[in-house]
Amino acid sequence: MAHHEGWFGRWFDIAIGAVLVGGLMSLLGCARLPYTTQVLHEDRRVRITAQRELEPAGYTHPVQLSPAEVASVLRGLSIRESQRLPLRWFAEEAPPSALLRTDEISVLAPALADALARVGPDERVHFEVIAPGMNPAARHDVVAGWVAVRDPYFYIVPEYFHAQIPTRKSDLYDYNYPTPPPPTKDYLLYFEPGRFWVVNGKGRRALDYRDFLKSAPTTSSGGVPATPPAGSR
Repeated sequence: MAHHEGWFGRWFDIAIGAVLVGGLMSLLGCARLPYTTQVLHEDRRVRITAQRELEPAGYTHPVQLSPAEVASVLRGLSIRESQRLPLRWFAEEAPPSALLRTDEISVLAPALADALARVGPDERVHFEVIAPGMNPAARHDVVAGWVAVRDPYFYIVPEYFHAQIPTRKSDLYDYNYPTPPPPTKDYLLYFEPGRFWVVNGKGRRALDYRDFLKSAPTTSSGGVPATPPAGSR
């Protein structure tokens, strides 16, 4: 009996150790995510924050872009959710959707332009565009992601595309019960004209925004003021 108890005890210790190591690795993995350093803009439609990268990012921030130039970039972006086969075959039959509507661009572009002029080389700009959800009392409709600039590339990574996000952090009837947001999804992002949507030296998709803005009209609708393209001043 003592022999069996010793064998069981050793395996129990090993199992507990594995669980503890797994938990520690999970915590360390979470700790590697970029973290918010400050809120740069917040109103009922838009929330913009600065997020610090854990490793030196070498972004060319701050960068001076007008609201009209940012709006011109945002208008060219479209999106579809990334799917695995065989669902991908059906998803690719439908054209991608515009990342942002005209009214969303008009409120996001000025705040995004201001944020890019205020962040540093190791920070990225996180954005949320907020609208009433399917149940306005309990859900927001959110388009969210982050942007960064490393000349001549403009990076944008979507996290939510019209996701239904709870307005409360806990259940209405149980304050101890958390109401987490849905997990982020993987998306395929596109840009028109496609010749400016390039692959950088590290194999990542990005917008060659300098060349794009030299050729793109920046007269915009939705109240975003027009300015000359970058490089023409």
